[in-house]
Amino acid sequence: MNMLVDGEWRTDAYQATNEDGEFDRDETSFRDWIQDDPDAEFPADSGRYHVYISRACPWAHRVAMTRRLKGLEDDISLSIVEPVRYDDGWEFSEEYPDPLYGEPYLRDVYTRADPEFTGRVTVPVLWDKERETIVNNESREIMRMLDTEFEGPDGVDLWPEGYREDVDAAIDDIYETINNGVYRAGFADAQEAYENAVEDLFDALGHWEEVLDDRRFLVGDVLTEADVAMFATLIRFDHVYHTHFKCNRQAIHEYPNLWNYTKDLYQIPGIAETVNVDHITRHYYMSHADLNPKRLVPTGPDIDFSAPHNRDRLPADLPPALRADATAADD
Repeated sequence: MNMLVDGEWRTDAYQATNEDGEFDRDETSFRDWIQDDPDAEFPADSGRYHVYISRACPWAHRVAMTRRLKGLEDDISLSIVEPVRYDDGWEFSEEYPDPLYGEPYLRDVYTRADPEFTGRVTVPVLWDKERETIVNNESREIMRMLDTEFEGPDGVDLWPEGYREDVDAAIDDIYETINNGVYRAGFADAQEAYENAVEDLFDALGHWEEVLDDRRFLVGDVLTEADVAMFATLIRFDHVYHTHFKCNRQAIHEYPNLWNYTKDLYQIPGIAETVNVDHITRHYYMSHADLNPKRLVPTGPDIDFSAPHNRDRLPADLPPALRADATAADD
């Protein structure tokens, strides 16, 4: 894989698997924090921050969903990179430009923050327009910042009091087995590593299938950050992970509860407009030439996330802005 080394772009510097053939995700590098404090190093000022995302990437998607659910479109600007990533990494284009500096590649944004940066160039990126630097590029932390340090107009709280320990535990539980589990399967270099990842993945999906039988959301009757994190994987599963990452033991639409749960979340106002299935499919099948050398993009499956679901049988404590009859605004 490709990365920056001392500020220089290298196409042969990053090894994605360990000696046992297991996918080994690299740690993110920028870990500063926005705080709702005028004296903080990075205060939560409206209009000061920008988020670079890819519509294809699940880690970036969960940040985009958090921003949208919180109603922070006027507070934090957002831009998109090209969905397909080639040897030069995430690219900007005429259709998807860098609105701040007009850079050709996201790696140029990283070297603006640190000219000697060494590491992978990933999305999402939370950028401080005033100090002209990256605040954070760890999706879970950016989600939490947007959720807790900014007060959106609709009173949405995705880390509510009384549920916080359960939310954090759920995010931890689904990360390695599901969110990262599909990557552990897809990028494994050894049969045993692949089979272990698949076993963990489908054990976890089976567990949450049971949990969701009598629970509207992952931790109860409230929508939380854990649901946002889970949805980012489930929405991609049948289109890409099932086939491209060889997670084909079962499709999500074959799980009654997980499938209806996915449709339920998709139909929450604001979520659907953050989903771009075209970007998702083109990215995975065209960017990973080692997995799909001819870069052919499948034409299916034909899945309707807006179809009726049965989740209304379970109680939900949603603020008015997130109820199905609310009017959603575009990004």
